[in-house]
Amino acid sequence: MEKMSKLSFAKWPLWITSLLFCVTAADFRYSVPEETKTKYVIGSLSKDLNLDSNRLRIRKARLDYQEDKRYCEVDLDSGNLFVSERIDREMLCGTTSPCLMHFEFVLENPLELHNVVLEVQDINDNPPVFPKDSIKLEISEGAPTGSKLQIARARDLDVGMNSVQTYILSQNKHFVLDTKSNKDRYVDIVLKNSLDRETKGEHSFILSAVDGGNPPKSGTVVIEVFVIDVNDNAPLFSQPLYNTRLSENAVLGTSVIKIAAIDVDEGANGQVTYYINHLSDNTKELFKIDEKYGEISVIGQLDHEKASSYEMEVQAEDGGGQTGHCKIVIEIDDVNDNAPVISVKSLKNQIPENIPAGSEIAVINVKDQDSGENSRVSCSISTSLPFKLQPYIKSYFIITTTRSLDREQIENYNVTITATDGGTPPLFSNKTLNIQVSDINDNPPTFELQTYVVYISENNKPSTSVCSVSANDPDWRQNGTVLYSLVTSEVNGVPVSSFLSINGDTGVIHAVRSFDYEQFRNFTVKVVARDNGSPPLSSNVTVKVFITDENDNSPQILYPVLDGKSLMTEMVPKSTPSGSLVSKVIAVDADSGQNAWMSYQIVKSTDPGLFTIGLHSGEIKTQRDISESDSMKQNLVILVKDNGQPSLSTTCAVNLLISDNLSEVPELKDMTYEDNSKLSSYLIIALVCVSTFFLTFIILIVAVKFCHRRKPRLLFDGAVAVPSTYFSPNYAEVDGAGTLRSSYNYDAYLTTGSRTSDFKFVSSYNENTLPACGTLMKSDIDSNMLHQSDEGECTEQKPPNADWRFPPNQRPGPSGAGAHPDEAGASAGVIAGTRPWPNPPTEAEQFQALMVAANVSEATATLGPRYNPQYGPDYRQNVFIPGSTATLMANPQQQVPQQALPPPQALPPVEAPKAAQTPASKKKPTKKDKK
Repeated sequence: MEKMSKLSFAKWPLWITSLLFCVTAADFRYSVPEETKTKYVIGSLSKDLNLDSNRLRIRKARLDYQEDKRYCEVDLDSGNLFVSERIDREMLCGTTSPCLMHFEFVLENPLELHNVVLEVQDINDNPPVFPKDSIKLEISEGAPTGSKLQIARARDLDVGMNSVQTYILSQNKHFVLDTKSNKDRYVDIVLKNSLDRETKGEHSFILSAVDGGNPPKSGTVVIEVFVIDVNDNAPLFSQPLYNTRLSENAVLGTSVIKIAAIDVDEGANGQVTYYINHLSDNTKELFKIDEKYGEISVIGQLDHEKASSYEMEVQAEDGGGQTGHCKIVIEIDDVNDNAPVISVKSLKNQIPENIPAGSEIAVINVKDQDSGENSRVSCSISTSLPFKLQPYIKSYFIITTTRSLDREQIENYNVTITATDGGTPPLFSNKTLNIQVSDINDNPPTFELQTYVVYISENNKPSTSVCSVSANDPDWRQNGTVLYSLVTSEVNGVPVSSFLSINGDTGVIHAVRSFDYEQFRNFTVKVVARDNGSPPLSSNVTVKVFITDENDNSPQILYPVLDGKSLMTEMVPKSTPSGSLVSKVIAVDADSGQNAWMSYQIVKSTDPGLFTIGLHSGEIKTQRDISESDSMKQNLVILVKDNGQPSLSTTCAVNLLISDNLSEVPELKDMTYEDNSKLSSYLIIALVCVSTFFLTFIILIVAVKFCHRRKPRLLFDGAVAVPSTYFSPNYAEVDGAGTLRSSYNYDAYLTTGSRTSDFKFVSSYNENTLPACGTLMKSDIDSNMLHQSDEGECTEQKPPNADWRFPPNQRPGPSGAGAHPDEAGASAGVIAGTRPWPNPPTEAEQFQALMVAANVSEATATLGPRYNPQYGPDYRQNVFIPGSTATLMANPQQQVPQQALPPPQALPPVEAPKAAQTPASKKKPTKKDKK
């Protein structure tokens, strides 16, 4: 290896605003012997160019060579230049010396271009070869000594010292070689001694050509010399050199040139034959000469790109062996027969959509094998594309971006490069580059709706599909894959995951549990749609869920009590006139809307024509005056039906006793005597039970006191005793416990031993019961604790004033006489009526009035605002006194006008602490208590 030249670089910065890479051009020359084995290392480009061999592969280092075979390659790991194919100097360069091969060493990022010149050194691999294996010559016997015979020289494809250096003539008596003559074209054989045809008419000897290789090689030719009569004139051409021009698109058979040599001899010595000496293999296939006429014609396809000129030697030989020679040079004119060739040197098949403007996309090379104006090329691409084609170095062009890209609009581009040469007519070629735009996560998911509104019926089955949300992400693959999830939140203090779940792939929202319209009516959740990009993008949407009511709650009877063990009998005075209010059925429905509208009807009665009931009010009134023939005991079966579809109903029994006094009832008189006979047995059993309960009570009271320290005050307190059986065990509380607690109930006891019965009012079982006027507030310290507000003063309920009674002088008529309660004006105050009571109310009448008032008050306080007067009939405004036309009315200042049912509102469940059960609540009532 020989490095012919080196280029020293001066280090100084180059600022190029439009192109961000550096190019260094330099010529490096190496030499290699021909026929060298493959993988032979010629030199180290990385060392000579001061390159980092580890970055050659990254920078896509390569050698570009314009011929079909590459012959040399660059080892990207070491940076060495090595032989990749067999190199034959004679095939590449012929007789041209030196034999040079030009390569382009290209580096990218930044782009560098280096010219590499490789000299192929000749080796002695070809022996000298004569044009003919034998040469026959004729010489006149009268030829003087010193005469010369010209023999065509031997041709050796090698050059330099490996070409023909010497000629050797075999020993003979008559001929020797002329050592002084120029042997570039001919070898002169000099006649040393005169010839005598009669002594010897034919002479034969061998001429050897020896080259200067090591070891040397040689070639021989047999020369036969015939001695004839005198032929002293050789053919003579008119000029030693002929020049001609020929177009490369010349058709076969086209005449190139016609030459002629003149021989003044006569006969056979004057007949001239033409030959072309030393034609290469390629030239033999292109030209031929007419041996008789000397005309050279085309027999093959010419190509200016392969050879721009041809040079040949023509020999004219007469019949006597005398020869003449001339040289012919044929110039091949170029025609525009080659279209430009576009080569892609570097290409980024995929580019991100956020690639900045001015970024390099591809490097191309455009060449035209024609010459002159035909080889000048121009390139262009469509101006509608976001790319620009710029010329760079020599025949290199680069493609850069001109603006930002958007994969969601265009996913790929077909960039067609058009190259046109300068010929006439011009030729062009196209090459299309397919550039894919890779996706980046630049688009968040987008929901189809801004807000989803969903309606679902209560009592739904778990896993029921509620709705489906859908979000679209125009990004590609994982950047466009949308996953759905619920935003962590709470609904009335309960995690939203306890209500709904969402399919992360499809966006279908399912109900986790069954909903109850009576607990809450609507809630809002947020759904997040997140793609799978990096980093992920997301968006959310609000889903409003409204629960629609179904008729799933039958009416609940508050009064009369549905417990068969209790003796609920209404006293109706015998003097009650027609149209008087004798009792009232109070019922509520936990549903809302028309599902909570109730109607009342009597389905069974002892005397069908005696009583009637209001269709919507539930008020039981007399249809006619009571007569002596009417049965004392009147049993009514009342059907309470709501307005749902289908409707639900409940029945209750109302027992009416037509009498002015309890003592007039025979069944009540006999009770005392029947019970006295079994009193002793009951007392013994009661004594044992009381003793057991007493011990238990002591233990429980200590535990209750301890627990009460940590529990907040309860919500409600009452001033009137109400039997615990007034509330259905299946009636739902506001706080969601399932049933009304016994701690909110009161028992009333009525003695039956005398004509003057008294009421015994028993206070609440739970000392922490919240008074009716109290307010429960949420603690700032603990969000789960409730405490009673101190605002305002609680005024205990006072007993009815005695002034509702009328003096005897204002009792004009019999008991029960008076106007209908509905005719009373609103200005009646606490007591509304047109006529005074004819007789003082009996003890039973007082008991019934107070029981109804307590029942309505307690039910309204316990069940909360759902049964507040603003949502339905306020039964507390119409507390009747059996056997009279008077009605206890509420304070007019507290009355609220009746209005239609409002739209349902979501009521968050409030967990009220459970009151400890005292032994008194567990105590079984004795028979005496029942009386």
